[in-house]
Amino acid sequence: MPGNRPHYILLPVSPLFITFSLVCAFMLNLLPMGRWVGAPDFVALVLVFWGIHQPRKVGIGVAFLMGLLMDVHDASLLGENALAYTLLSYLAIMIHRRVLWFRLMTQAMHVFPLLLLAQAVQAFVHFTASGRFPGLLHFAESVVAVSLWPVITWLLLAPQRRAVDRDHTRPI
Repeated sequence: MPGNRPHYILLPVSPLFITFSLVCAFMLNLLPMGRWVGAPDFVALVLVFWGIHQPRKVGIGVAFLMGLLMDVHDASLLGENALAYTLLSYLAIMIHRRVLWFRLMTQAMHVFPLLLLAQAVQAFVHFTASGRFPGLLHFAESVVAVSLWPVITWLLLAPQRRAVDRDHTRPI
């Protein structure tokens, strides 16, 4: 049946892989494309992913630390990204049980308001501090990030999937 899709039991995720994915997301944010309109915030996207899939391993503290690192990198107001990432992580952890029941595109539609809210918090803090609104094109970043949700999900869940042609002599 085309509507029935197989459900796989995933292997446990390695803390080293979580750290590696967060470092890679941070490095992608360090690229000079950050000034382009619509360049996604990879750290926010990976934080939402791990907040949904592994809420006990990647929580609000990790989000706060990543936010401080992004604040230092962006030379923005200290705490701007930290506040946004902390709120983003909290909301992702809050809805993680519901989101996992849906297909990828529906998951992306649940993640979109979270990313949009995080950008709105960043824009509000920036507006409060400087008196300038970044413009509506600033929010195009969330649309691009949500379009990358299926790719990010596939990439970050790949090490946890079992082999389809499993060796029956192995316990897992």
